[in-house]
Amino acid sequence: MPPGGETVVGKSFRFVSQLLASLSLLIASPLAADEFRSPSLTALRVDWRAALDQLRTEINVHPRAAEDFIFAPRRSVPRYDPRAMPALVQLNAISSQFFTGIARSSVPVLLPFDAAAYLEARRNGAPATVALSRYQADFNSVDLFDAGPAGYSATFSFEPGTGDGMPSRVFARPVEVQITGSALVYDIADPSGGKGEPVKPLAALYPDLRKFIREGYMRYAFTRFGVAYVVSIQCLDSVAKPRRLACKEAYPIAERFLKALRVAGGQRMRPLTDIASNILDRPTVRSPDFTYRPSGDIIPNTGYRKQGGHPDVMAYAQIRFPLEKAPAFVHSQSYAKRDKIESTTAYPWRDNFCESRSFEVWQCGGGYGHQGEDIRAAECPPPGEGRQACDPKQRAVVAVRDARVIRASKDQAVTLQINSRSEHIRFRYMHMNPQALNADGLLNGRIVSEGEKIGVVSNYLDHPAGTSMHLHFDVQVFTRDGWIWVSPYVTLVSAYERLIHARGREVGPEIAGTPQPVAHALPEDVLKPDLREGSGGDEN
Repeated sequence: MPPGGETVVGKSFRFVSQLLASLSLLIASPLAADEFRSPSLTALRVDWRAALDQLRTEINVHPRAAEDFIFAPRRSVPRYDPRAMPALVQLNAISSQFFTGIARSSVPVLLPFDAAAYLEARRNGAPATVALSRYQADFNSVDLFDAGPAGYSATFSFEPGTGDGMPSRVFARPVEVQITGSALVYDIADPSGGKGEPVKPLAALYPDLRKFIREGYMRYAFTRFGVAYVVSIQCLDSVAKPRRLACKEAYPIAERFLKALRVAGGQRMRPLTDIASNILDRPTVRSPDFTYRPSGDIIPNTGYRKQGGHPDVMAYAQIRFPLEKAPAFVHSQSYAKRDKIESTTAYPWRDNFCESRSFEVWQCGGGYGHQGEDIRAAECPPPGEGRQACDPKQRAVVAVRDARVIRASKDQAVTLQINSRSEHIRFRYMHMNPQALNADGLLNGRIVSEGEKIGVVSNYLDHPAGTSMHLHFDVQVFTRDGWIWVSPYVTLVSAYERLIHARGREVGPEIAGTPQPVAHALPEDVLKPDLREGSGGDEN
């Protein structure tokens, strides 16, 4: 069997099975014009025995540390009891000092942390004050670490001028490197998925490694222990500048990171299960006023090179609507004057996911577009009609789910990550004031509860009053290419219906293009190789 853990025949069989399942679902239950679907996900089988073998090999390089690890399984305990793999329990105890909750990961955690070297140094009397970067190939202490039933994510930084043998670079700030390992991957009909070029210097370590630039990130994707891993660095495929990292400067940093990856923890758990796409239940009572135009029906000629939007009937998650109160309105903030609707605070809603922007978005025509949806709160009523109780600068924004916060103190955006047995998904909020977010403690690692207030609708974009008063909201799901943007429009329609306890009505002309009734994965072996899980910001 190849290092990736799946034969070509196996891949082909899996693809055919998924395709037949998709077709049968289409035949059995054709979609009505306004029906929504949940996404389908594939659960990967984790080979923990292979992970334990790799751990043994890595630890044996440091004999004094190796003496402390027990690899003989305890036959008297159930298969999924942690004591069945005592070496992993011991490893988690060491690593959890630096990576909180590492044992919650359902997949082997690969990090640039040499636990055996750290342990041996301590056995030899090294002081606890020695910088952790010494055991992390000169990468700083972890900036973010999240582990859960779907897998884990981590972010490290690499300072300018550090690292023996590293080439000089123009970019003068620390470079952030992200890694995610997941046992859940979203099945999206992505013609660009699975592409990339091999990395010859790393072929011995990662036989199936592929390198590619996608959605503003340089990415390295590979499979190990049956798990999908992606290492990524946000960069631009352009000339290097002191304040702009060029992808060619990122290559040696990413490859240093990959060479330093070791098994750092994780724990065997009961396998996850595949999740089929289904038609969503929606309120039966009709709203007297909530109307929305179809997914993909953006304002004409506002897409990249005047291309249209992207029809997508997927509600990628069942969420709480991100604004605290109704009414609220999804409308364009950049091209509102071109719309026939006179006000941006009126029904019907209109999709603005693929409006023209300079950001890479795979679902949009030509590969560029708006990464999410712009949402505006209702206007305050005229004087004498309750205006005294309405402050337009205090419209609450709330957490859409119980989630972990991803946000450094200088970030303009707040990202919430869900990591469960049935989801591995991110929700990003933009244009709230960063200073207010810092004061409220909306920073890396914080746990928020669904419905909890996390800010107010604002107009921050590099500075106050940098854009109009609205909330930008977007969604990313984890795939074998890493974190990929998907259209949040139907997700928001579905969430709003639950907020108002009534079903909306789709209005407007039929749009060109066919909605995606069922997403399905394309097999990597049938795709020809070629060459920010979020961009730095949103224009409006």
